[in-house]
Amino acid sequence: MANFQTSLLTLALLATTVATPLARGEGLTREQVKAELAESIRTGEYLVGGEANLRLRDISPGMYPAKPPVSTKTREEVKAELAEAIRTGDIISGEKGLSSYEQAPHRYPARPTTVGKTREEVKAELAEAIRLGDAPLHGEDGMTPAERYPQRYAAVRAEHRAAMLAKSATQGTAQ
Repeated sequence: MANFQTSLLTLALLATTVATPLARGEGLTREQVKAELAESIRTGEYLVGGEANLRLRDISPGMYPAKPPVSTKTREEVKAELAEAIRTGDIISGEKGLSSYEQAPHRYPARPTTVGKTREEVKAELAEAIRLGDAPLHGEDGMTPAERYPQRYAAVRAEHRAAMLAKSATQGTAQ
């Protein structure tokens, strides 16, 4: 029954969408529709039937001309980005595919180093993930132990959530 109602609603919406422009005299002529169809086939934009809802261009990309790239940046923005890339050495040069900075870092301004986690911090995070069942298992399904065996980890995860809530509450009142 629900499918019938959905189909009926879809037909009503479609009829309204088609009928409104026609009632106002805004419909396309047969020749215009034929021209639009021919253009969509020529450019590969014609939608092929089926569940995948693919265009001709998606099925056979080699048969259609490549679409020109569309840029959202102005010419000045692109020029400024290029000048910045040249200044910092981020531009690729040479046959090896390395940036100018990688080839000669002494010629460019020093890059800021990001401070990562210490070995101890990483080991502590891993131990916590294993305890909570969040460390991935070696399997084809990619499930974590907590996803595969939720009953085993329910108490530990509830305890962890309560501790995190208590911690955030104390940090919120300290500020």
